[in-house]
Order: sequence, then structure tokens, then C-alpha cells
Amino acid sequence: MIKLIRTDSDNKDFINLVNLLNDYLKVVDGDDHEFYNQYNNIDVLKHVVIAYIDNKPVGCGAFKKYTEHETEVKRMYTLPETRGKGVATIILKELENWSKELSYEACVLETGKRQVEAVQFYKKNNYTVIPNYGQYKDMTNSLCFKKMIG
Repeated sequence: MIKLIRTDSDNKDFINLVNLLNDYLKVVDGDDHEFYNQYNNIDVLKHVVIAYIDNKPVGCGAFKKYTEHETEVKRMYTLPETRGKGVATIILKELENWSKELSYEACVLETGKRQVEAVQFYKKNNYTVIPNYGQYKDMTNSLCFKKMIG
């Protein structure tokens, strides 16, 4: 059974999961890693969800305010050995619900085109591709998504 907690970026389990995510992204993003990494500081994340199976942290995600009406989903990660078990979907739904509780109307996010599983995952969860926003505007490896939640 998957248990979720809501916390913030000071949570040690979140920090450990994000370190694993960063190790993965260093390989996948290659030369683009340093560019992306500068936008991934977790100290600004006050809305974090962690998933546990048998009291072991197996996945995480977070969001931050993007505009008055939108949150930006950040730092989504699931341990490789627990992928395919619905962990990421449960985390994403919780982030969407939490955003909605705070009166946001949509979630946006960016992922890399090389992260094929992530791209498929967001499409499966009804996110639609939008023009690249903000710092990702000129990044050819970036793919940005949006989902209305309110």
C-alpha cells in the first residue's frame, strides 16, 4: 500500500530522493544538465509530496507558485524498482489536489524530450503540450505541459 505525506523541502527523505533524481538527470540531460540544474533549487519548495511503501520513501514531487493561477510541478521522481506501480500517478494527483485546495486553476511543468517515460506519463495524465515558457523558451530539449485542474 502506498502512503503519502505532505511536507516541505526540509524533509530528509525528499532531499535523498532529489539527490537520486539529480544523479539520473546528469546522465540523461548530458551537456544540458548544468542549465537545467540552476532552476532546480529545492529550498524554494514549500509543497512537497512523498510516497512510501512499507515505510520506505519510493517517490516524490513538489510544486511552487508559477503565476496567480498556476503552479509549476517540480522534482517528480520514483525509484526505478517501484516504477509501473502507480506511485508517480498518485503523487501527481496529490500535487494537483493540493494546488486546487490553494485555489490554483492549472499546473504547468517542463520535462526533457529525452525523458521519454516522463513525456508519456504526463500525456497519460491529461497534460497537453504548450509552448515552452520562461527559462525553457529557447531550450530545444525541453517540452512544456499544462493541465487545467480548477
